[in-house]
Amino acid sequence: MSEKIIARTTEILNKSVDGLMTFAVLDENGYPSASVVTITNVDGIKEIMFCSGLDSNKAKRVQNCGKASLCYFTGEFNITLVGTAEILTDPEIKARNWRDGWEWIFPEGHNDPNFCVFRFKTERYSLYVDNEEVAGNL
Repeated sequence: MSEKIIARTTEILNKSVDGLMTFAVLDENGYPSASVVTITNVDGIKEIMFCSGLDSNKAKRVQNCGKASLCYFTGEFNITLVGTAEILTDPEIKARNWRDGWEWIFPEGHNDPNFCVFRFKTERYSLYVDNEEVAGNL
């Protein structure tokens, strides 16, 4: 059963690129801090990428403690992933995750030195998909 739900979740996440997820990371006082991010790339439930600025609170918190969680909720689905986040600044990865229209935040486009990509790697999951619930570890 869990393989079926994971496969369906992978399908949902693949269709969610450019959609929104909630990203939570621990702040400097050990409290969770959540914000909404735009999904730019997915590899099933294993890996999800999104972008922000290197000077953002998200980046500072990830640099301090990479433990994090992502949640994708539509009313029909609740996909919660727990794992670690890291910051990537490789130019090719930045170019692949760039979206037109972000120039107002990053004037130099994907080459903007403040623009970065977050890679989230799932360690465990809690999924409510198609009226079925499953939790586990990757």
